[in-house]
Formats: sequence, C-alpha cells, structure tokens
Amino acid sequence: MRHGNISVFVPHIGCPHRCSFCNQNAITGKSLAPTADDVINAVKTASERTDYNPALTELAFFGGSFTAIDRDYMTTLLNAGYEFVKAGIVSGIRISTRPDAINEGILDLLKKKGVTAIELGCQSLDDDVLKLNHRGHTAQDVSAAAALIKSYGFSLGLQMMTGLYGDTDEKSIATANKIISLGADTVRIYPTVLLKGTHLYSLYQKGLYAPQTLDAAVDLTAKLLIIFQKAGVKVIRTGLHTLDEERFVAGPWHPAFGELCKSQVLLTKVLELIKIKNLPKGDVTIFVPTGMTSAMVGQKRKNVDFLSKIGYNCKIIEKQILDISIT
Repeated sequence: MRHGNISVFVPHIGCPHRCSFCNQNAITGKSLAPTADDVINAVKTASERTDYNPALTELAFFGGSFTAIDRDYMTTLLNAGYEFVKAGIVSGIRISTRPDAINEGILDLLKKKGVTAIELGCQSLDDDVLKLNHRGHTAQDVSAAAALIKSYGFSLGLQMMTGLYGDTDEKSIATANKIISLGADTVRIYPTVLLKGTHLYSLYQKGLYAPQTLDAAVDLTAKLLIIFQKAGVKVIRTGLHTLDEERFVAGPWHPAFGELCKSQVLLTKVLELIKIKNLPKGDVTIFVPTGMTSAMVGQKRKNVDFLSKIGYNCKIIEKQILDISIT
C-alpha cells in the first residue's frame, strides 16, 4: 500500500505576502478556515475506509503558511490532530509553511504536537526569481530553515515551481541541485499555472509573461525527476491535483501531468540505453518494470511513435528492470 495524507486546507491565512502566482482559493477550491471539528471529521471519515492503514497515513495541513497563522488557532488545529497521533489512528502530522516562518520556538511546539514532517514552499532558490515573484524571502532563508528543521529530526520536504516569472530551465535545475544539497527527504514539483486575480495575470495581459507550454513543462520536470532520483530524493508530487477552471487562464495544467512526466522519463532513459549500447536501428524489445507498459507507450502512443520515427520498432515486455535489446 502507498503512503497517503488526510489533507486539511488552511487557505491563504497566515501568508504575509501575496506571491505573483498565488490564488489559493482557485488552487484548493477552499475559502473557509477549517475548525478543530473539521480536522476531527476528516480523520474519522478517512479512517472508516476499508483500505485505511494508520501506519501509512499522515494528517496534513496544506494550502497556506501554517506556522504563520495565529498561534492559538494553529495550536487548536494541532491539538485536534495530535489526539489521533496519540491514539495511533494516524502516523503523524505533516505541515507546509514558508521558510521565514520557522524558528526554534515554533519547532519546539510542532515537536510536542506530533508533527513529523515539514514542507517548505521555497519555489526557487534563485534570489532574482524569488524577488520578481514577490516571495518575500531569500534563498538563504530557505537554507537556514531547512538546516534547523533537520536538526530537530523532522522529515524535510521542499516544494519547487517551474516556469515562474524570470525563471529558466537552467535556474530550475540549479534549484533542484541546491534542494538536494540541503538534505531534502521529499520534493514536490509544481509547474506554474496562470490564474486570474494574480500578479502574473497582470504581467501576462501586458505581454510581459508567458507561461510554460505543457510539452516544455513535462520535458523539464522529467529532467528534474531524473536528477532527484539519482540523488535518492523522493518526489511525492508533480503538478497540481485540481484547480478552479473558471480562474485558470493558461499554463501546463493536465489531469495526468505526473503520468506524462513518468512517460518522458522512461523515453529519456531508453534513448540513453540506445546510445550506450550503440544499438542499430530495427526491431527492439524494451523491458520495463511491472505496471509501466502504458507509461512507456506514452499518451496517444507518443513514445513508441517517436522511437519508430527514428528507426526503432518496439515491442514492450514487463520485467523487473528497465532495459532494451535487439529483437
């Protein structure tokens, strides 16, 4: 069974800045601040599922800057969740917050209330990109917060975005490498989508900003996935789950974005194997791990059609490892 979260969204309250890309209500579909009863009901509902596994489930407070909200309110939510941690109904609590909303006092409190994982929305580790997108913190703030979180024994998650105003593929790859150097245990990769009511939307209307295309975002994210995979950093999300379609303007949103990226990763690795093995053109067999046939074929047969166009007619067989050989 896979690890899962019981997600409670705390939309935008606590955020001291309105970032260039941000419209939390459009992303989460939530606008009301949750109560302790909402937390209790969310856990109870999830735990009633027949496939529920407490050991693989965390309660997660997402959507806003959790440690920047009113301290009494934050503690109320944590207290509600901590009862389930003590009862063994969830394995721990995961929170997301800003790097400049972390200090020793906050970490002491989180430790006492059953928090096990902290995710920082750093978005980029390039100071120019951070400034252009009104993040209100620096790359050094991220480094300091990450080191402090690790010193307390929390699992460290870092969230990055691609396609931000002023960003480039090269800067995103540099951000990924810095994330690895900070000791991140998990990563989320979110391509920037353009929403009404944001600063990016104003720039877009003036012709000053163009969002990534879907193909460009998939290509870059696949490269990032390979970088993180080689470093042993687990990527737990690529792309947004859902958003408010009425506020969505443009950008690389796709309901199966993660699958598109996985497919591109497989194609990249197969092309590397062809080069390494110096395989002649013709009929080849591609061996893929169990359950990966569809991803290897690609959406609308994109991968196998591409390989066919460059001279490789593919048969795909599921095996334990990824490999390719002449048929």
